[in-house]
Amino acid sequence: MGHLENVSVTDLQRALDRVEGKKPTQRLITAIAYKHGVTQTELAAWYGVQRRTIYNWLTRFDDRPIEAAVSDDERPGRPRKLTPDQQEALYATLREPPTEVGLDETAWTADLVRQYTEERFGVTYSRSSCRRLLSEATEREDVGGS
Repeated sequence: MGHLENVSVTDLQRALDRVEGKKPTQRLITAIAYKHGVTQTELAAWYGVQRRTIYNWLTRFDDRPIEAAVSDDERPGRPRKLTPDQQEALYATLREPPTEVGLDETAWTADLVRQYTEERFGVTYSRSSCRRLLSEATEREDVGGS
């Protein structure tokens, strides 16, 4: 077979009973089907993915415990431009009217947030990121604030 030589169908089925989420479930079902003789090419057709994807899913079981093989690794993404303390300070500011920080505006806009973060923190954000920051500040207030 090549893959999953040290993993039993019973272990895969037990993991399937405990797993949550679409992708981990797909990976386990794929591994079980493979153990029952379904080819990588057939599996790729079932899921509408490249054969290489199936190969990658199966090789994960060769060098990891089942629970780790079915889950994706952490992907931290791009680091935030503001430190966590600066971010909390910004959120607190955005929950107040701009006049509280000496700006002559009645409401926060993406352009105003952009101007403020450049002046206050020396950080430049795109307009869409400024809209996201405004939204995050509001969401945090809705769930209990800072």
